[in-house]
Amino acid sequence: MCGHPKHQRSELTREYVYLLGLYLGDGCISAHRRGVYRLRVFLDLAYPMIIEECVAAMTAVVPTSRVNTLERISTFTPSDVPSHVEVSSFSKAWPCLIPQHGPGKKHDRPIVLKDWQLQLVDRWPEPLLRGLIHSDGCRFMNTGRGNWRCPRYAFSNKSADIKDIFCYGCEQVGVHWTSAGKKNIYVSRKADVAKLDEFIGPKG
Repeated sequence: MCGHPKHQRSELTREYVYLLGLYLGDGCISAHRRGVYRLRVFLDLAYPMIIEECVAAMTAVVPTSRVNTLERISTFTPSDVPSHVEVSSFSKAWPCLIPQHGPGKKHDRPIVLKDWQLQLVDRWPEPLLRGLIHSDGCRFMNTGRGNWRCPRYAFSNKSADIKDIFCYGCEQVGVHWTSAGKKNIYVSRKADVAKLDEFIGPKG
């Protein structure tokens, strides 16, 4: 399809699964001239280690393509200071490697993992969850009456399919989740939060 030698998808690594999580959370793929596509992932400047890990993952997945970073100013809050960074890479291979690419917003179209992607996720669910949390999730302190405080993870996405993928990853590592509203998935139990803390990293 992309003109590259046949992809050995079974040989893709943990870095690919992490990058898949980043894309599903807050990434997009756009078509350019001559059959080239651009993968972009948008990340908070407050987490430079996540930005570095995203650059490393893109490089590992398509080592022949240069990875670029560009600081952006938020369109949601009035400020002249960049708030996030766009990490991007051009390649003809992106639609083959991330077949969830399509026209329009991800929450307006079906997002279903291919069988070969599910096999990789079953092998490495941790980097999938890591990528999803790093792009579209957070860890925060949940509070209640009587100075009650307990850490909690949240994943927020408009796509029901992407939320289902997050929940599937949680189940693969034995983590209980709950849903709230149309967008949010929470991991709240102490043991489950501790399990995610083992591998989430900078947002943990």
